[in-house]
Amino acid sequence: MQLRKTRWSLYNLNYHFVWIPKYRKKILVDSVRQELEKLIFEIAKKHGIEVLSLSVQPDHVHLFVSAPPRLSPAQIANLFKGVSSKKLLEKFPHLRTKEGLWSRTYYVGSAGTVSEETISRYIEECQDI
Repeated sequence: MQLRKTRWSLYNLNYHFVWIPKYRKKILVDSVRQELEKLIFEIAKKHGIEVLSLSVQPDHVHLFVSAPPRLSPAQIANLFKGVSSKKLLEKFPHLRTKEGLWSRTYYVGSAGTVSEETISRYIEECQDI
């Protein structure tokens, strides 16, 4: 267990997020995938979130992060989905639809006592899902 700290807290909060593009379209490929990966790391750094594992598949994203307690899981999902959508649509206008880039839904699970290695291994094994 790796403890992290902020100025006022000591924490071990790890979350596994999964989200998909609208209609599960296979659009997260090539330069879109590369840009999304870059954006995720930039967003994380800006908000004090540590990316523990990331897997971008053509039709979904698996993201395992450690986040400070000031951020709720909903805020974290909104940060990653909102900022990445805005930036990707600016850079790749062909992705634009009336409904937006991402589905409104997402999955989040807390890692609890499961190790970072276990979640990372799971994400790697789910590459083909």
